[in-house]
Amino acid sequence: MMEDNHSGISRAAGTSRVIGAAKRPRTVLLGAGALLVLAAIYLWGEPGQAQAPPAAASAAKGGVGGGPVRVESALAARADVPIYAQGLGTVQAFYTVTVSPRVDGELLSLGFTEGQTVKKGDLLAKIDPRPYRAALDQASATKAKDAAMLANARRDLARYQTLAPEQLASKQTLDTQAATVAQLEAQVAGDQAAIDSARTNLDYTTIRSPIQGRTGIRMVDPGNIVHSAAATGIVVVTQVQPIAVIFTLPAESLQSIRQALAAGSVPVSALSRDARTPLGEGVVNLIDNQVDQATGTIRLKATFPNAENKLWPGDFVNARVLVEIRKNALTVPSAAIQRGPNGVFAYVVKADNTVEARLLKIGADTGSVSIVEGGLQEGERVTTSNQYRLQPGAHVQVVAPQQAPADAGKGAPAAAGK
Repeated sequence: MMEDNHSGISRAAGTSRVIGAAKRPRTVLLGAGALLVLAAIYLWGEPGQAQAPPAAASAAKGGVGGGPVRVESALAARADVPIYAQGLGTVQAFYTVTVSPRVDGELLSLGFTEGQTVKKGDLLAKIDPRPYRAALDQASATKAKDAAMLANARRDLARYQTLAPEQLASKQTLDTQAATVAQLEAQVAGDQAAIDSARTNLDYTTIRSPIQGRTGIRMVDPGNIVHSAAATGIVVVTQVQPIAVIFTLPAESLQSIRQALAAGSVPVSALSRDARTPLGEGVVNLIDNQVDQATGTIRLKATFPNAENKLWPGDFVNARVLVEIRKNALTVPSAAIQRGPNGVFAYVVKADNTVEARLLKIGADTGSVSIVEGGLQEGERVTTSNQYRLQPGAHVQVVAPQQAPADAGKGAPAAAGK
C-alpha cells in the first residue's frame, strides 16, 4: 500500500509539472501582449503625438511652431530707373611730362619743392649758362666780322659796276666780285643761324614747366652734371586737374554706350575699389577704336575735373557709366528676387496673408532694384526677407523693417517703398 501511495503521488507530481510547463509559455505570451498594448496606449496618448499631424500641417502653412512667418515686404511700383554699366579702371594724369635737360652742364639750382603745384612757365631748374653765353658772344662776333667783309665786297662791286661801261673793269672781275658778295651774304646768314642756335641753347639753361601740374620727387640734385641724352630727367610734372580714367567694359556694352554718346554727354562716376566711396563725377570722352579680342572688352576714356584731388594717377577705381534712364519702369527691390529650378520668381503676398510663388521676367538689375518686365502687376506686394522659410500657401505676417527678426535681412536693402 505504501508503494502504491508513493507511486500515485509521483504520477500526480509528474502530471502537475507537465501541466505547469505547458501553461508557462502561454502566460508569458499573454503578458508580453499586454505590455505591447499598454505601450501602444501610452505612446498614442503621449502629449504632442496626437497633435503631430495637425502641427505638421500647420507648419506647412506657417513657420516654426505653426505661426505665420514674419517678413518684410514692398510694393511693385513704377519709377524712373537709371541703368549703369560698371568696369574697373586706372587713373591717369591728363598730361604727364618728364622734365629733362636739353643741354649739358652743371645743375646750379632747382626752382621747385617736391610735390608743389606749378603753373605753366614757372622756373624748375637752372643749368650753368656761361659756356652757352660765350658761344653766343662768339657767334655774334663772327657775324659782325663777316658783315663787315660783306659791306666792303658790296662797295667793290659797286665800283666795278661803275667802271665796266667804260671798259675800265673786265667782265670777269665784275662777275668774280658779284660771287664774292653772294658768298659773304650766305656767310652772314649762317652766322645769324649760329647766333640763333647759341641763343636757344642759352635759353635751355633755364628750364621752365611746360604745363600746369604737380611736381613729383626730384631725380637729380643740384651740383650734378646733367646731359641732354640721359634717360632720366630732373622731375616729372603731372596734370591732375582735370584728370583722366581709362576703364574697360564688356564688349556687349558697346552699342548702348555708342547710342548714349550719340544722344549727348554721357556721365560717369568714379568710385573707390570697394565701390562705396564716390571720388568724382565726369564724362566719357571716347571709346577705343577696337575691341580687345583676348578679353572681350572695350576701353573707354573719361575726364574728371578732380577739384578735390580725390583721384590720383595710378590708382584703381570703379567707373560707373550712366547708359540710360528707363522711364516709368515697374520695379521691385532686388531682395525680393529669388531663383529656383523653374527660373526667377518672387513670393507675392495675397489678400489672405498667404504667399504665392510667382514666376517673373526680369530686365535690368541695378543692385538695389530690379525691373520687372512680366509676371507682376503694379501695386502687388512681394516679400523681401525670410524667403528661405516660405513656400507657396504659407501664412505671413508683414512687419516693418525695424520689427523684423534678426535673421530676416538676407537680401539687399529695398529701394522701393514699403
